Amino acid sequence: MTDALGGLLAALDLTDTHARTNEDIFTGPSQWMPQGRVFGGQVLAQSLVAAQRTIPDDRFVHSMHGYFLRPGDVNQPITFSVDRIHDGRSFSTRRTQAYQSGLPILSMIASFQDAEEGLEHQLDMPADLPQPEDLPTAAEALRGLEHPVAKVWANERPFDMRHVPSPIYLSVDGPQVAHQAVWLKAVGTLPDSQNLHRAALAYASDYSILEPIFRRHGIAWTTPGLKAASLDHAMWFHRFGRVDEWMLYVQESPNATGGRGLSQGRIYSRDGLLLASVAQEGMVRVPKA
Repeated sequence: MTDALGGLLAALDLTDTHARTNEDIFTGPSQWMPQGRVFGGQVLAQSLVAAQRTIPDDRFVHSMHGYFLRPGDVNQPITFSVDRIHDGRSFSTRRTQAYQSGLPILSMIASFQDAEEGLEHQLDMPADLPQPEDLPTAAEALRGLEHPVAKVWANERPFDMRHVPSPIYLSVDGPQVAHQAVWLKAVGTLPDSQNLHRAALAYASDYSILEPIFRRHGIAWTTPGLKAASLDHAMWFHRFGRVDEWMLYVQESPNATGGRGLSQGRIYSRDGLLLASVAQEGMVRVPKA
């Protein structure tokens, strides 16, 4: 297991600190980030883990909706308060609030369901895309850069991500279109826990979801003065898949206006099963020329 993956698993291993009627309290660490702000995917995944801890083992998350309220501080742990809003015959609902210094940094509601048989259909995975083995890794794309952020992206993330057609770390090459795809998988093997794989998938879903907005306008991550932050994040889990096997994250942005951009995504297993759908609105501010 790599240090990066070990760090992810440690962050998701929350401590059960208190329980009382209709409320459960957990705490978890913050992963270090070079800019001092907690990665949004980390708080999403930890909030989901906290909610999962209050759900029977045979009932799984099918949707989550979260709002990012304040930037998190990497130097502080995070407290997670879970409200047991509803438990029905087939569904359960939980609300998780994430706090630092007594102030909420994320508010999330998640719904869980027993496994059931039902109607089946899905949008097909795009065909004729390059395979991940034929694409450069982040480390290869960022080779030679000594900036702290570049070092983290290249070598310290728990997921290997490979862009189609190319990454936008330093420049936007090719047509300025509002769509892209990213192959991704964990950099090591995870335990066989469906709940853990779903939480890790929530974690990874936040990495590149805003990039179609940047690509459409020719904006690279290194654009001077660029300010971007996740505002909300919604995710629907359709089918179980392993995050330590290659997945294809298909992304597009239908709209940007008012300093905000909307992105949508679909995550497929390598053999074409639609595992999850994602939507996120983010703040995107670019200095005027």
